[in-house]
Amino acid sequence: MNKPQNELTRTRPVNRRDFLQASAVALAIGALSGKADAATAAVEWRNQQSGMTYRRLGRTGLMISEVVSGGDPIKLENYQHLNLALEMGLNYLDMAPAYNQGKCEEAYGKLLAGSSAKRGKVFLTTKISSFNRLIGQMYQDIFNGLPQEKKDAVMKRAAEMRREREVEKPGYYLTYFPNQQNGFNLAYLRGAMLKDYRHKVEGSGHCRKFITESLEASLQRAGVDYFDIVMCPHGANSPEDLECPEIVETFQQLKKQGKVRFLGVTSHNDPAGVLRAATAAGYYDVAMVAYNVINGGYPEEAIRQAAAKGMGLISMKAAHAVATHHKALQPIPDWRVQKINRVITGEMKAPMKAYLWVLQNPHIAAVISNLWDETFIKEKLSLAGKKVELQPA
Repeated sequence: MNKPQNELTRTRPVNRRDFLQASAVALAIGALSGKADAATAAVEWRNQQSGMTYRRLGRTGLMISEVVSGGDPIKLENYQHLNLALEMGLNYLDMAPAYNQGKCEEAYGKLLAGSSAKRGKVFLTTKISSFNRLIGQMYQDIFNGLPQEKKDAVMKRAAEMRREREVEKPGYYLTYFPNQQNGFNLAYLRGAMLKDYRHKVEGSGHCRKFITESLEASLQRAGVDYFDIVMCPHGANSPEDLECPEIVETFQQLKKQGKVRFLGVTSHNDPAGVLRAATAAGYYDVAMVAYNVINGGYPEEAIRQAAAKGMGLISMKAAHAVATHHKALQPIPDWRVQKINRVITGEMKAPMKAYLWVLQNPHIAAVISNLWDETFIKEKLSLAGKKVELQPA
């Protein structure tokens, strides 16, 4: 994809000095408020290769490859195949402390080790794993100390919220990994208690400390001095999961220190509700949400609104709607596979069609894919730039 003539490009990779200088300017013009004009902000290119297609990640200006690397399969014994992905133009690496107990971050670090040029080829994202568990447990501890009458009222309210929002409606809610649905439990306990008890949890300092220590540990494991994006929460289960003021406050401090550039959020459960909340908050630059050919009709409007406000959007679980490596979830219901085969005809594998379906949406910057080996890399990256005519489902 050629660089648009009206967009600024970088001739060298961003280093931490550049980043700190740029951050000072951004703070001065109020970029942290999320009011930056996505149409006029400078764009940043990395690892541009002729065989890859790139899209702008909203107001961040990052030009990312249409297919990006997920962290699940990346381990210390399984990362060197990603050199091929870099050669083919991939430029975005996603990781988290939760992936392989931090070994994913270490493996990416080894991939980039000893080469500032390699670090300059990629955008790096990590997440604040277990943040929801921390804050949810704090509410659970308060709940455990309540008299039974108040416990019953909280549980009734939590059930009502969950039911009214239809977050588990078939077709909208899909199970992508074992025990995923359990994430709703603490999220809605917190949501039901937020009004009366948030002063005991949020603002206590525990959240700020957790976010800071998590990011510092991720920087050390990956062997880098900054991340381009940090996602917090990692796996938001409800809009209320974004209502901790210490998230943005801590992010602002970390950005001033040159340790992170942009704030994002991820969501498997209730992706439309979480995305609407992130858009309304104004300070989330990026969202990575479950969006695929099966649940697609539900988040469409939230995606459109988020893109209109300049948020950068990445689709996850695109292929998991029609295929899974989790044995406990096999086999995938055949009607899902039949649907993608009706929408995109031809002999292509169902997961490939599922990625391609997502990439037909111009509001989505990229799909994230688990690139297990060189075969997966060649297959998935071959989808970049492809256009198809979608058929009625």
